[in-house]
Amino acid sequence: MSSTDKWLLPEGIEEVLPPEAWRLECARRELLDLFSRWGYALIMPPFIEYLESLLTGTGNDLDLQTFKVTDQLSGRMMGLRADLTPQAARIDAHPLRRDEPSRLCYMGTVLHTRSDGFGGSRSPLQVGAELFGHAGIESDVEILSLVLEALALMDIREVHVNLGHVGIFRGLARDAGLSVTQENDLFDALQRKAVSDIDDMLDATVSDAGQRRRLAALAGLNGGPEVLDAAREVLDGAGAEVMRALDNLCAIAGQLQQRTGDAQLDFDLAELRGYRYQTGMVFAVFVPGSGKEIARGGRYDAVGEVFGRARPATGFSTDLRILMDLSERDFGSRAGAVFAPAEDDPTLQPAVAQLRSQGECVICALPGQQGTAADMGCDSVLVKESGRWVVKPV
Repeated sequence: MSSTDKWLLPEGIEEVLPPEAWRLECARRELLDLFSRWGYALIMPPFIEYLESLLTGTGNDLDLQTFKVTDQLSGRMMGLRADLTPQAARIDAHPLRRDEPSRLCYMGTVLHTRSDGFGGSRSPLQVGAELFGHAGIESDVEILSLVLEALALMDIREVHVNLGHVGIFRGLARDAGLSVTQENDLFDALQRKAVSDIDDMLDATVSDAGQRRRLAALAGLNGGPEVLDAAREVLDGAGAEVMRALDNLCAIAGQLQQRTGDAQLDFDLAELRGYRYQTGMVFAVFVPGSGKEIARGGRYDAVGEVFGRARPATGFSTDLRILMDLSERDFGSRAGAVFAPAEDDPTLQPAVAQLRSQGECVICALPGQQGTAADMGCDSVLVKESGRWVVKPV
């Protein structure tokens, strides 16, 4: 790298400059205050820890996304966190060790080895909340309601919540006796909505016509609330596990609609985000004009089992930078600032301190500096008149 290129950052690694950094910080504070009002306690997990902790439970799918280093003290492999959810599960399972439900929230930078799309970030500012210790639909509805309130706080409009349930596909796959490999292949085809591939796989692996029909139908079960009624007809004859999952999804949707009133709910029974670690309801949030979800989450029971405590869990996460790009609020806007002169006057600093105590931003000039008050972003100046310091417009 030449001396002229030393200022460049790696691809997908961003820094945040003024005034955007202040906007992010103001939004961060408001979101954490919202979580606090809902009873979610803030945690600050370490940026790096032993690799096996990061890649257990919810973290197994993160292996390729995790930067790995060798700990020079212990010789063990360590990882730079690519997701805070496994860390929250570890904290719930061991440092906290509560029997009652535990509500935790977090916000911090995570690091990915590769971006998840063209021009995407490899250092998202992840924010989220997790509810441990309760298996009922009420905790799922609470998490969904919190997501919607957080997006409303950010003034993000026309929000669509896309709901699914991994138990439906998982139950159908078990009914059909699919092997792990066959189940994974079919899962991948469903995510691509590759109908012809799905039909070919089912013809080759499933002998029962009813089981083939039910599995193939998942690719088309997407749309509004009418999808749930259609699913009951199409999945008729499936095992008890499948119908319990469908009942669970219907109950969550009903309670959420009752609580929020105007929530736009969509359903896709083949969209199985986080399938390999999720255990129940899954969801993603979309807005018009954005091709990928802006928040995601769901239920992942027993995530703490690898840490010695299998607890039910549900939660969500998002990227604060993505929310800020979509937000119509003017976080952290400053009405202006006062420019104080560089004078050796014993009454100047008390006047500056008083203005700051009143909430004013005061920028003190430095002797010999370049730039006027306007150049420094100030719309007024502090001047002395009749022995008193007064603020005057520029």
